[in-house]
Amino acid sequence: MFSNKEEFKEQFRLRLIGRLGIPLAEARADDVYKILGSMIREYVGKNWARTNQAYKERGEKQVYYFSLEFLMGRLLGNNLLNLGVLNMVREGLSELGWGLEAIEAQESDAGLGNGGLGRLAACFMDSLASLGYAGHGCGIRYKYGLFEQRIVDGNQVELPDYWLQKGNVWEVRRPEKKVEVFFWGRVESREENGRLIFETKDAEKIWAVPYDIPLIGYRRGNVNTLRIWSAESGLDLAAGHFSGGEGYYKYLEYSRSIESISEFLYPDDSNEEGKRLRLKQQYFLCSAGLQSILRTYDKQQLSYDHLPDKIAIHINDTHPTLVIPELMRILIDVKGMGWDEAWDITSRTVAYTNHTILSEALEKWPVPMVRELLPRVYMIIEEINKRFCAMLLERYPGDERRMSEMAIIYGDQIRMANLAIVGSYSVNGVAALHTEILKQREMRPFHELFPDRFNNKTNGITHRRWLMHANPELAELYKETLGEAWVHDPRGLTGLLQYTGNSSFQQRVQDIKQNNKRRLAGYILSRQGISVDPLSIFDVQVKRLHGYKRQLLNIMHIMHLYNELKENSARDMTPRTFIFGAKAAPGYYLAKQIIKLINNVADTVNHDPQARDRIKVVFLENYSVSLAELIIPAADVSEQISTAGKEASGTGNMKFMMNGALTIGTMDGANVEMHEMVGDRDMFIFGLRAEQVLEYYRTGGYSARRKSEEDERLRRLLGQMIQTGPFTSHEWEFEAVYRSLIDHNDEYFVLEDFAAYVDTQAQIDQIYRDPSDWTGRAIANMAHAGKFASDCTIRQYADDIWQIRPLDEDISSRKVY
Repeated sequence: MFSNKEEFKEQFRLRLIGRLGIPLAEARADDVYKILGSMIREYVGKNWARTNQAYKERGEKQVYYFSLEFLMGRLLGNNLLNLGVLNMVREGLSELGWGLEAIEAQESDAGLGNGGLGRLAACFMDSLASLGYAGHGCGIRYKYGLFEQRIVDGNQVELPDYWLQKGNVWEVRRPEKKVEVFFWGRVESREENGRLIFETKDAEKIWAVPYDIPLIGYRRGNVNTLRIWSAESGLDLAAGHFSGGEGYYKYLEYSRSIESISEFLYPDDSNEEGKRLRLKQQYFLCSAGLQSILRTYDKQQLSYDHLPDKIAIHINDTHPTLVIPELMRILIDVKGMGWDEAWDITSRTVAYTNHTILSEALEKWPVPMVRELLPRVYMIIEEINKRFCAMLLERYPGDERRMSEMAIIYGDQIRMANLAIVGSYSVNGVAALHTEILKQREMRPFHELFPDRFNNKTNGITHRRWLMHANPELAELYKETLGEAWVHDPRGLTGLLQYTGNSSFQQRVQDIKQNNKRRLAGYILSRQGISVDPLSIFDVQVKRLHGYKRQLLNIMHIMHLYNELKENSARDMTPRTFIFGAKAAPGYYLAKQIIKLINNVADTVNHDPQARDRIKVVFLENYSVSLAELIIPAADVSEQISTAGKEASGTGNMKFMMNGALTIGTMDGANVEMHEMVGDRDMFIFGLRAEQVLEYYRTGGYSARRKSEEDERLRRLLGQMIQTGPFTSHEWEFEAVYRSLIDHNDEYFVLEDFAAYVDTQAQIDQIYRDPSDWTGRAIANMAHAGKFASDCTIRQYADDIWQIRPLDEDISSRKVY
């Protein structure tokens, strides 16, 4: 890219003057960011073209990963790292008077995702490009992200997340590649040459316009594509579609209604209009993405019999399941195939990842809504269901219970998870425990019918962003100690095991951790005015706020500690800083109440002279990828305390592990596999196991009220939620929280696991007092973290599901034509 630092500086100066017409001395941080970003994008343009050219010439099978979320984070630093010029640019900018961190801060976190689902997709994109696989993302270009979170008087307030306000330097608009997507209308059929032809009349036509973002592989030259789609009106004001005096305003109103399809990530679906908009989004993504893929495939002039050999379409959770009937529609209605041929191709092309066992996340759509909005697609879903049910009747005659569980359409609902399983050749869970729960419980009838279809692929994280970029000091220590082989194969981090008891290595690890803690402490002070002690235990829980993730258990433990300190100010306790970061869905009242409770406790504890030197509580607003990159390297304790059997995998647990935090957690999701690697000594496991939770649900033998009556600590904490006191300003302030625990019988077993959690936290307090012992355990965790790198996961997807191979040539040496 740049042969040396001086060349970079000269090119940068020339670009700044040529593009903005201002000298360096007058440039702002935002100017520097835009110029630097455009330089990178233009440079990778050649390799982007070379990569696509190589895929085409070699006829490589290509993977298209459909996801409603791609939580990419900021791309500037990660792109510089992958290009191998990060340090050069950092030094060059410094000599020009700019700090790279300040320039990176000018970039908005892309509002293309919300949580673990989207972050996993982003990690997979990075690994696909870095390993040389032909793998691309397909998503929606949301104008606004989920929301920008602000905390006002302890309450979550949602503001629009207009991340595109300053533009997006990484994207390239491709209007010449737009496609048409149709809604509504009526289906007419006719017979032609002995074949039934279906045609949709009077449909609403909209344009799907693609924006492409380059996905830069690490030090390979490969550049894959994230294609995100924007919805635009398909009608022209000048063509007379909106006549009369109010025509212009009707046109604007219509255009806004169309653009709303790609306006918000996860529109509110608490009403009919919001549900319909979500369904529109999902079909919009599936139809636009498929049309684009097949248009490219048609250029190869291959028979569609070969489509599964050249294309793998992967759907990330149930949101893009409409890929299945939409591909059927295109093959039958556009390509002229018969049903059996189209179904054979479709069911050998689509693969499905399930991310949840929570019933609310296993999507269902009302039949009338789908039938009206997508009439032809509904007909195809109905036919898939009819044929599948006929097969079930033949296989299991008279088994109505099985039919009711497995039917795609049942009780006036279309069950998208069922459709995804029936129409895919591979169904994978994302952690060993999660996959077993799917096979043995949630999807057992399907596993019995399609045993070879189910497999496990434990989630992973990209070590390039979450270690090399987020924690560069630690990465450099690894390179000094182990060489650089682990950079290309992170499983090589196991070499650190020989240093768990090495005092000089431990001291280096401790110094790096303290540097990261001081950096986070500075951020907390500057943003929230709270002074925290970097020598205290940094105990961190950052993730989406949901009942099963049990932030409530965490804050109840903090309330308990405060109660004990008030009763005995001389209590022996290692100072601890509890850090939370989480967004609650706007309509999720209980989750918002828990945020309010956390902030009330923080306000009380942080202002109490008797407690504040031993406990600090911080809720960091607007949790994001870039904030996570600051928090995770500073953490001592990683809170992974979900109700056993509820978390599919988790990836935050892996990020903390890779950065040397010790996990307190339940045997849930990937925690189980982490525990297999490090054992009881280096991980703090507590609470119910998944089989015990299931037994409670099955028998109804759990009584939250009885549990609360048996434990004086719980009685006190519950009372403090609904009585005026240290954590409340009025009676019943946290009525929703209280009732979720008592009246609704503590669905996520917070009260049941409380005692074990408190005892385990006490163990952490004691072990942290021995720096050598604690650091040795942390090094053991870091050594085993390479197993959870997304490079390892992607290799498994590539070999076991997609059957693709990496491109083994130097892309940068190709001629572009």
